[in-house]
Amino acid sequence: MTSIMDHTKLIFLLLETVVAATAAGGGQWALLQRSIGVSAMHMQLLHNDRVVVFDRTDFGPSNLSLPVGKCRNDPDEKALRVDCTAHSVEYDVAANTFRPLMLLTDAWCSSGTVAPDGTLVQTGGFNDGERASRTFRPCDDCRCNWVEVPQALAVRRWYATNQILPDGRAIVVGGRRQFNYEFYPKSPDASDLRTIALPFLRDTRDAVENNLYPFVHLNIDGNLFVFANNRAILLDYTKNTVVKTYPKMPGGEPRNYPSTGSSVLLPLKPSPKEAEVLICGGAPMGSYVQALQSRGFVRALDTCGRIKITEAAASWSMETMPVPRVMGDMVLLPSGEVLMINGAAAGTAGWELARDPVLTPVVYRPERPAGARFDIQSPSTTPRLYHSTAVLLRDGRVLVGGSNPNVNYNFSGVEFPTELSLEAFSPAYLSPAHSARRPRIVTSPSPLRLSYGKRFSLQFTAGAVGDEGVRVTMVAPSFATHSFSMNQRLLVLETEAAAKAADSGTYQVMAMAPASAILAPSGYYMVFVVNGGVPSESNWAHIQ
Repeated sequence: MTSIMDHTKLIFLLLETVVAATAAGGGQWALLQRSIGVSAMHMQLLHNDRVVVFDRTDFGPSNLSLPVGKCRNDPDEKALRVDCTAHSVEYDVAANTFRPLMLLTDAWCSSGTVAPDGTLVQTGGFNDGERASRTFRPCDDCRCNWVEVPQALAVRRWYATNQILPDGRAIVVGGRRQFNYEFYPKSPDASDLRTIALPFLRDTRDAVENNLYPFVHLNIDGNLFVFANNRAILLDYTKNTVVKTYPKMPGGEPRNYPSTGSSVLLPLKPSPKEAEVLICGGAPMGSYVQALQSRGFVRALDTCGRIKITEAAASWSMETMPVPRVMGDMVLLPSGEVLMINGAAAGTAGWELARDPVLTPVVYRPERPAGARFDIQSPSTTPRLYHSTAVLLRDGRVLVGGSNPNVNYNFSGVEFPTELSLEAFSPAYLSPAHSARRPRIVTSPSPLRLSYGKRFSLQFTAGAVGDEGVRVTMVAPSFATHSFSMNQRLLVLETEAAAKAADSGTYQVMAMAPASAILAPSGYYMVFVVNGGVPSESNWAHIQ
């Protein structure tokens, strides 16, 4: 007689077959890990091709044990004071393996960035983690772990946003009931432990605080674009001065947590004179309260707003997505397109407050004319709702994880069980149909050492160079949580025409590094050769 376990294995095999067989023209899905033991509420790719994944600590045990003899013993913990399970993992992309990490303080709904030296800097959270900093310096010997300082911030930061600055510091903006910002790391001078008031955050707060996790982007003039609820400003953080107030997004609907849309700074062109922000999805006003009071799930927003934040009289241009989406992630692809992935078509962020998972990713092509920019992709079979994430990998795939719309880790008796798996979505540019055009970088060191405003060369092979020519793009790895990828940035570099070496299949392309740290803050980036819209696997580059 066939056992229940055999039936389960058969179901998994069928699911894997279905995922692997999705149409190449609209991208392809692959299951990487059925369970890493931890739900991916937060993810960050580091320059050794490891992804740090972590969750909260205050829900009880996870499904991954810490090494023998290792346990958290936290008298302030609200769920399990002695906890021998991990709430963070390091995922090795190349080996497709993972190891548990010891996370001591509660990182629930926290924020992060990567320092110029490649160290993950992570701030805030809940309970004993609300003023904490956590750093993770990447290593290749599996000995590195979190280093935590419980009282590193001036005030508690829960649902705040971090942005790397040209001087290498991070600015930490907002958070629940925090209408201010501060900087990290602090100077040795104790007086640096202070906050700077930002009344805009108080002004955009509504009854359910639809201005948490504000969208923050570093503009090409060095100021910060800050969007909260349905409004935006341009902030000179060096003088604490609002230098521009943008018009309210048409429709007036909220786009930030818990209404939870997403936002990207669109790819910056060589020597950029303008910058554009795209904000998509979210939930209409009142959605959170209606779902919380069991009065139904309101259809999510299906609109995007696009605005040139550098224009003196900037205005919003509205577009309609193929499907409504709340809690969707937006990922900049090395080809210059935007991937919209994860989320729900009804409801809002919060415990069990969403329905109708959106399984179909959408690619947004910003260079196309309005009305022809969205392409629907092949669907996943895994709902990714509240607390799901997505990050770009160096090989051009997108790593997708998380989804836990439940207070605890629940795998039965709920409509959407806790999801511990990792998947990879391969955009259409990775399909076999484009293999001849896919470049392969050769003979260039990794990481590349770049200097601002200086030329550098890349050697690559390709079956043929397309009529569209070759360009070089540079992508900052982002900190993904709650549908917003902090510090996400893509620069299209000034590039000379690729030249083919005599009697060789090798090409060389010369590119110009960004002119300043305002355009590309110091740190590690993925550098791609893009041939007719098809990107290579990238090399890591360090600019300073």
